[in-house]
Amino acid sequence: MLRQALHRFGQKLVRRRKLEQPVTETASASKLSTLDLVALGVDYTLGAGVYFLAGEVASNQAGPAIVICFLVASLSCVLAGLCYAEFSARVPYSGSAYLYTYVTMGELWAFITGWNFIISYVAGTASVALAWTLAFDYLIGNQLFQARGSVLLHVPQILLEYTDFFAMGLVLLLTGILALRDWQSILVTKLVTLVSFLVLSFFIISGFIKGDLHNWKLTEEDYVKAGLNGTSSLGPLGYGGFVPFGFPGILRGAATCFYAFIGFNNIVTRVEEAQNPERSIPMGIVISVFICSLIYFGVSAALTLMVPYYQIHRGIPLPEAFLHIDWKLASYAVVTGGLFTVFTTILNDIFSTHQMISVMAKDGLLFHVLARTHTSKDIPIMAIVVSGIMAAIMILLFELIDLVDFMLVGILLTHSLVATCVLILRYQPERKNGGNEAQVREENGGNEAQVQEENGGNEAQVREENGGNEAQVWEENGGNEAQVQEENGPEAEKLTLQGLFFPASPTPTPLSGQVVCVCSSLLALLLTLLCLVLAHWPGLLSGDPGPITVVVLLLVLITGITGVIWRQPQSSTPLPFKVPALPLLPLLSIFVNVCLMMQLATGTWLRFGVWILSGFALYFGYGIQHSHLEKPT
Repeated sequence: MLRQALHRFGQKLVRRRKLEQPVTETASASKLSTLDLVALGVDYTLGAGVYFLAGEVASNQAGPAIVICFLVASLSCVLAGLCYAEFSARVPYSGSAYLYTYVTMGELWAFITGWNFIISYVAGTASVALAWTLAFDYLIGNQLFQARGSVLLHVPQILLEYTDFFAMGLVLLLTGILALRDWQSILVTKLVTLVSFLVLSFFIISGFIKGDLHNWKLTEEDYVKAGLNGTSSLGPLGYGGFVPFGFPGILRGAATCFYAFIGFNNIVTRVEEAQNPERSIPMGIVISVFICSLIYFGVSAALTLMVPYYQIHRGIPLPEAFLHIDWKLASYAVVTGGLFTVFTTILNDIFSTHQMISVMAKDGLLFHVLARTHTSKDIPIMAIVVSGIMAAIMILLFELIDLVDFMLVGILLTHSLVATCVLILRYQPERKNGGNEAQVREENGGNEAQVQEENGGNEAQVREENGGNEAQVWEENGGNEAQVQEENGPEAEKLTLQGLFFPASPTPTPLSGQVVCVCSSLLALLLTLLCLVLAHWPGLLSGDPGPITVVVLLLVLITGITGVIWRQPQSSTPLPFKVPALPLLPLLSIFVNVCLMMQLATGTWLRFGVWILSGFALYFGYGIQHSHLEKPT
């Protein structure tokens, strides 16, 4: 009895949404073209990262090597973008990685993915709001900072360092606006994207004209002349040269720079509004990532050429760079462009947050009240209000860099899950689901079977005749979940060592699909262990045979298991876009993402752990019982 109960409980955790979901029709006038999606992707991505975080990375983490940091971050982004592109071609419905994990890995992983997205979007809203107030305060001569100082005289000392009531007020104001009128102005998005592109292009050209290549090869003498000669190792200033903080600084900077690329995946949430989602979504993702990579590389190079890295302003680096070369009017132009760009980024983050909350609530994984709409324009007011309040609370509790790290861990983990889903789904056998009533015709060695399903929404009984063999299929949960016991021949498919590397079937089978699932899970674990060793075992660089042996052993295991996956037959289903070089590119995406996650501080992981535990409590206490896949009672 206990075994059966545990089995049913496990089946609930891995129950999957069917791929064939109904699509809500969108008016043709509101359909988005590929150019619209590229503009959305660039607008989502060109936010606080390029205008504000470049100073933090260059001055404190990587120095001039920030250009390498952006390249590493763009590599991770491109790999994740390719995986998102294949899924958008395979599953052309809104929901982003949440839906993708739902149809491939099951309900529990889908909830974790959606839960990660919610905190990432909320932290993104809070961090961008803080960045916006920095830029606005700069534009009006630091008046907000002075007013904030007088207000905080009446605030307890423990909140003094973290409180930014102006950013909180901005988020609540925009939340109220979105609750009354949904944010769907593609024309405004295009105009803001164009303004941001022109402003950043002007900064890049100016930096290459007024920059000094000597700023990329600073020595100790330069620090002495600047009056910064404290110690022989230059302390927090690094060691000079192009890479003053060494390779660890590049990795830590790359993790922070990844924040600048967050947003391209939001294109997938507009799938149902796209004119031709199978083609325009992949193109929109790849093109927008490529454009943003070029811009970030140019901006970071121009910034570090214009200003020595130790003098770069950590809050608003681009306007201060123009002040460094006595171009005061240009500094105001840049900060104005940044204000418009970051403003739309806040709106987009709030939009993405309430959309994810609403989708999960409709699926029954969150409280259903969050999916309710209260206006004629079908706007989920409760989801919008909850997302705005969460962002306001985070503004009160955390600093900008803490919010950035909080957002990074959730997004990087989600990208890794998407890469794993691509790897698994490509090797799975074809599944046909027709809903509550289906007729399946199957040919197997000249034999034909007819399957008739009758469930009335709750239970199905399927009898299949195939060459004298008979199977009974009992389907529960309203046609959503099935347990099949089938005999289709004298011998069932068996796993052998030879079959791992030389499968008998040229097409995927249930056994080969299970092999890929197990191998993918093992690879994810081994890649995580490898990244832990590379990031936190100091004896590796000194030639210690212990860690080197561990790394070699892990690489051998990873190579062998990757070979097993490579030998399995892939699905021949035609798709408008497929990730090339499977299984290498998805595995490389997982490896890069995990490496970047290992650079985050311990406090970030503790906060993220608390968030995940609260999500588990919500899912097991409410979501698992109210899921739309649960059997009606």
